[in-house]
Amino acid sequence: MTIPTSTDVLVVGAGPAGSAAAAWAARAGLDVVLADAATFPRDKTCGDGLTPRAIGEMQKLGLEPWLRDHVVNQGLRAHGFGQTLLLPWPGPQSSGSGLPDWGSAVARTELDDHLRSVAVASGATAVDGARAVGVRRDGERVAAVEFRGSQARTSTTEGGAEGAFEVACRWLVVADGVRSPLGKLLGREWHRDTVYAVAGRSYVDSDRSDDPWISSHLELRDEEGALVPGYGWIFPLGDGTVNLGAGTLATSRRPAEVAIKPLMQTYADTIGKDFGLSGELRMPTSALLPMGGAVSNVAGPNWALIGDAAACVNPLNGEGIDYGLETGRLVAEHLASGTGLGEAWRSTLVAHYGESFSIARRLAGIATQPKVVAALGPAGMRSDWLMTLALRWMGNLVDDADRDRAARVWRWAGRRSMARDARPPFS
Repeated sequence: MTIPTSTDVLVVGAGPAGSAAAAWAARAGLDVVLADAATFPRDKTCGDGLTPRAIGEMQKLGLEPWLRDHVVNQGLRAHGFGQTLLLPWPGPQSSGSGLPDWGSAVARTELDDHLRSVAVASGATAVDGARAVGVRRDGERVAAVEFRGSQARTSTTEGGAEGAFEVACRWLVVADGVRSPLGKLLGREWHRDTVYAVAGRSYVDSDRSDDPWISSHLELRDEEGALVPGYGWIFPLGDGTVNLGAGTLATSRRPAEVAIKPLMQTYADTIGKDFGLSGELRMPTSALLPMGGAVSNVAGPNWALIGDAAACVNPLNGEGIDYGLETGRLVAEHLASGTGLGEAWRSTLVAHYGESFSIARRLAGIATQPKVVAALGPAGMRSDWLMTLALRWMGNLVDDADRDRAARVWRWAGRRSMARDARPPFS
């Protein structure tokens, strides 16, 4: 066998979003090709954290036993302005949501490789080392995607392809990450007038690698001691290391003016003793994160953007794995049910995420102002009640099943925010 020349569903990008879409589409009986420019296993700039919302999606895929073999965390330890608060994940008993009450953290090198293997086990054909470089159109539809790769090969055979080749498809799912080069070819545009993030991550040895809490520092300062509008994190990985990272928020009007890698080192130096850190920061990387649906042209007649490619990233905490897994499942449901893509897919994104993205990016935009953070941060950290609400909202822990007061307030604020948006999410 060689690389397929045609398929029902072509998924470009084998991160969580693409692998979930490929797995669900294959389980629905569709012929699926899952292509990625990298050869797996490969790394990805990420905090590696899996919130309860991500855990819920992985449970649907049948992955709870695998996750239970990794570190399990109980919630968030929030630090800042002289305060430390322990904020357990809400879970169904306290919030009424359908989300689990535990989280995890798995390095993306391992997580993405495993999710891709789940897609293959579900029936998808995975193609490594194949970079999408062009599309062949039939009117407004995508007829085929052109790939280039000197070592492109499938996951199930030794056959491969060299140079340029194309794969024809009935439907195309674009899951090629925050930069989305294939999305750009299809007309995707990122709008930086709403908040985005510049984030970095590294790995470092720690004697608290089995800590049952993830930690977030909401008072982040640079080497000069100036307050930075952003946050730092420590996510224990259970293998003697932690994922240490930092992110800063920005807009086109207030761009980020901080170097992320030195900021991570300053952060590590500041908290190192408290978290038992030792040795140098390893594998430091950074990335720009479009957030809150700040992209337009997310779908066409037979193609759709999902996950990071559609800017499905939480503006309040930078989380994107949960949205990636969700949008992968939702787009597969569209294909299996015959709902179609185009405006139907954009409407699905708006219905699921529009209100929460709108209010979240509005709040995150306020947080790009250091004076506001300095004024409101101490008051917020002195209130367990306010921070518990913040965890629900910032952690993307309000789902469609929630009917409690916190969920109602969040939805009300989202509707009001959407009505005032000059450019609503996904438009």
